[in-house]
Amino acid sequence: MTALVLVRHAKSDWGHPRLDDHDRPLNERGLRDAPEMASRLAATGFIPDAILASTALRARTTAGFFGEALGLKPELREELYGAPARTLLAAAVDSGATSVLIVAHDPGMTVLAGLLSDGGIGHMPTCAVARFTWDADDWEVASAIEPASWSFDSPR
Repeated sequence: MTALVLVRHAKSDWGHPRLDDHDRPLNERGLRDAPEMASRLAATGFIPDAILASTALRARTTAGFFGEALGLKPELREELYGAPARTLLAAAVDSGATSVLIVAHDPGMTVLAGLLSDGGIGHMPTCAVARFTWDADDWEVASAIEPASWSFDSPR
């Protein structure tokens, strides 16, 4: 089985106009939602082989909560910052892991979730978790066919 979990970073703080977009931290809601959503995913028993995250502070912080809950250290990837759907999927395929959790940004997350769910996921709000599984044992096959199943969870 091959699995991909997409996590849009938790809600960030726009109250720092002098900060570069890459350096925006999570706000109070984001700091509440990220550990809650990580705990919910962990409660399902799912443990990915790898966690890949954008280098942006809000994504790194979100990934840290998921890493804690799942017992894994996130791997930071510059190409995931603002990445389109194609780059997000390619990162999973190229990771060498059979199951991958990716923490990144919109619009790429919503586009990829929408494609993989055949339109069933219309929007990935902050800290949403979309999980896709394939019966195939490798990404080459999995990335060419529709997932066998998918699920969606959101803090709201």
